Amino acid sequence: MNLHQFRFVQEAARRNLNLTEAAKALHTSQPGVSKAIIELEEELGMEIFARHGKRLKRITEPGQHVLKSIELIMREVGNLKRIGEQFSAQDSGTLSIATTHTQARYVLPVPVVKLREAYPKVNVSLHQGSPEQVARMVIDEVADIGIATEALPDHRELVTLPCYEWQHMLVLPLGHPLAKKERISLEDLAAEPLITYHPAFTGRTRIDAAFAQRKLLPRIALEAIDSDVIKTYVRLGLGIGIVAEMAVRDDGSNTDLAVRPLGNLFGQNVARVAFKRSAYLRNFVYKFAELLSDRLDRNLIAKAMTGHENDYEL
Repeated sequence: MNLHQFRFVQEAARRNLNLTEAAKALHTSQPGVSKAIIELEEELGMEIFARHGKRLKRITEPGQHVLKSIELIMREVGNLKRIGEQFSAQDSGTLSIATTHTQARYVLPVPVVKLREAYPKVNVSLHQGSPEQVARMVIDEVADIGIATEALPDHRELVTLPCYEWQHMLVLPLGHPLAKKERISLEDLAAEPLITYHPAFTGRTRIDAAFAQRKLLPRIALEAIDSDVIKTYVRLGLGIGIVAEMAVRDDGSNTDLAVRPLGNLFGQNVARVAFKRSAYLRNFVYKFAELLSDRLDRNLIAKAMTGHENDYEL
């Protein structure tokens, strides 16, 4: 048996047993993939996949155990490569970060700059997507670290740690009647056209849940994934906006908008960092995590990576 066979079996499972798609992903031929899988099955003396003719129909029960073992083997192969990279180039390489637009725009700039100051030979590659896409990029080893509020804890392949808390904020024109109210209610918000995040982004589920609990139907005028887009349409008079706290910090760019906290209505959100379970993390990955939050340090992350992440919460 060999690593090529393991990769072919793993990719076939990932591609819903479609050998043609698996072959494309691996840049080889479909017959070659099929032959390698059959040779591995013959060597093991068991079927990994049940077949109907030449088509794979399902993963057998012993095949499930084989896939788990292959996953461990391939993970450790990846770790060996990273160890080699770490010790051949201690302070250089590429840090790949998967994150959402809000994190990339408002949270990461300062930590990225500080990382480059500490490791000037390290290149940074930012991959933006939905929280689910962020999780998948870390799982598929496209990224070393993921940062998002939703989705990350839902994947057993990931170790996730809380990074910081944040709340939603209301943004509205300075002359809007709600800007004069000391305490804003859900009923006040439900009466206005709202501009806020797409349901998969930036704590939108908490917003919807709060309205639903009060049996209120919000008037969503526009959904976006970009906080700057939301603020732009608020300025154009399309409605009032609900954005993440990070998007309205006092940097001088929001002086034409009134800003009100909404934590009392929608609660607190927790942004989390994620690493692939049992992955080998290079020195600058630990350093970047420490720069993201003073609650994270190398020892804590290393402990979490060995199966103790539940020991640490905000």
